Amino acid sequence: MGRQIYTEEHDIFRAAFKRYLEKEVVPHLEEWEENHEVPREAWKKMGEQGYICPWLEEEYGGSGAGFEYSIIINEEMSRVRANGFSVGLHSDIIAPYINSFGSEEQKAKYLPGAATGDILLAVAMTEPDAGSDLQAIRTRAVKDGDHYVINGQKTFISNGYCCDLAVVACKTDPNAKPAYKGISLILVEAGTPGFNKGRRLQKMGLQIQDTAELYFEDCRVPATNLLGQEGRGFYYLMDKLQQERLIAIIRAQVGAEEMLKLTMDYVKQRHAFGKPIGSFQHNAFKLAEMATEIELGRTFFDDLLADHLEGRNIVKKVSMAKWWIGEMCNRVAYQCLQLHGGYGFMDEYVISKWYRDVRAITIYAGTTEIMKQVIAREMGLL
Repeated sequence: MGRQIYTEEHDIFRAAFKRYLEKEVVPHLEEWEENHEVPREAWKKMGEQGYICPWLEEEYGGSGAGFEYSIIINEEMSRVRANGFSVGLHSDIIAPYINSFGSEEQKAKYLPGAATGDILLAVAMTEPDAGSDLQAIRTRAVKDGDHYVINGQKTFISNGYCCDLAVVACKTDPNAKPAYKGISLILVEAGTPGFNKGRRLQKMGLQIQDTAELYFEDCRVPATNLLGQEGRGFYYLMDKLQQERLIAIIRAQVGAEEMLKLTMDYVKQRHAFGKPIGSFQHNAFKLAEMATEIELGRTFFDDLLADHLEGRNIVKKVSMAKWWIGEMCNRVAYQCLQLHGGYGFMDEYVISKWYRDVRAITIYAGTTEIMKQVIAREMGLL
């Protein structure tokens, strides 16, 4: 299906958003990386322009646009290496939990602020001893009258330090068989007594994005903060993980495309032994191999996106794309940095930052190994 999902209106939107990024985001990336955070004003500016949660219904502060607009936003932010500015996480991964499973009161309370950038969202799943194995989480939420009392710890939480609202995965029934049937999702507002934000974690890449530890110590929240039904949290997480993986694939595919582009420019300008290094057969073949894999990735992704927009089941295909395109992107990062030689190891050359940033793609939203397990299960092998 290629790029046929886009109309002239989408192209106009893309051009406008690219201009916005060049003016309001790109000039500040270096400063934000040094500070390890994106200032609130940047979020609010995005919200004012309608670039946050554009798919939301107008009654909740969105414009009711198709998900294609979110894809464009994620693609173009990836193109300028602004993935640490977690608009995709906030808009297209976390807000949908509230929109799909929240009560009318919850949606009216939180979604308008999420669309303006006044309420920043995080989803707290991962724990020190439970990553991909979500049913092993230990964070407990015990019913006490008309409240839940939450105790536990979360880690590697993106937007964790800056969030105003966290969707927290908890065990509400520790004796459930199987264990995943005892998981529920609970909304916890920043500032709630017992909800403490730990240190910002120092990472290999994605320096703009704040990643934090979260602690819950006798944290009392109203029972009305339960998202959806008790015991259905695992099902909700599995349902929304497909779109989360789709967002990760965008970052991988666009990242590979951009790394090849900047490397092509470099190998044409850099000379050795009297000629451009791109003209050496070994290097030319490496570039040809990367270009081929990137083209395959783009075709795969576009087909996957069309399926998602048409509401088809993409569990197997998105898992295939997540591992293959994610690993392909990392192979491209390695080869492109190598072709830059010593300069590739210097931060003043952006390839070094790309190299660090894309490494996490094969880890978050389900590791490559977990993706293969999902595929095998879908094939009836496990």
